[in-house]
Amino acid sequence: ASQYGVLQEVMAKTNIDQEEIAAIGITNQRETTIVWDKNTGEPIYNAIVWQCRRTAEICDKLKEENGLSEYVNEATGLIIDAYFSGTKIKWILDNVEGAREKAERGDLLFGTVDTWLVWKLTGGKVHITDYTNASRTMLYNINKLEWDEKILKTLDIPKSMLPEVRNCSEIYGY
Repeated sequence: ASQYGVLQEVMAKTNIDQEEIAAIGITNQRETTIVWDKNTGEPIYNAIVWQCRRTAEICDKLKEENGLSEYVNEATGLIIDAYFSGTKIKWILDNVEGAREKAERGDLLFGTVDTWLVWKLTGGKVHITDYTNASRTMLYNINKLEWDEKILKTLDIPKSMLPEVRNCSEIYGY
């Protein structure tokens, strides 16, 4: 939420109306993971940054599954590693009280920082990311250009949490 707070502060200090802004660009650390309640707009846990290694044990267990490392690498272009968002989402769902139940009801959303900012800037109307951010989650099949069902099932992540994947240079909202 601090990024959104800074944006609000900048808008207040510049005396610019929202209508005067023609476009914005977002750059972010692509693996940072945010999970929020889609009804309240509030994160259910602090963002887990890309450097966090708390899911290393989850990754070690995944690597022990026959053929999974190869499958993940072929599908996503990535190795199984705590660096990426997929295992961070799993950790939140498994460790934050009530998170898994909310996710299964369709009440939670996931995104990297770009997704979170667009969602906030559009008043919760648009839940999207672009291909570059999706490709760093360890959940996105770069060959089929879609969220990978096998990996989602393996990590027990409901697809309903995930943003729509779109081009980075299009209009997402007003």
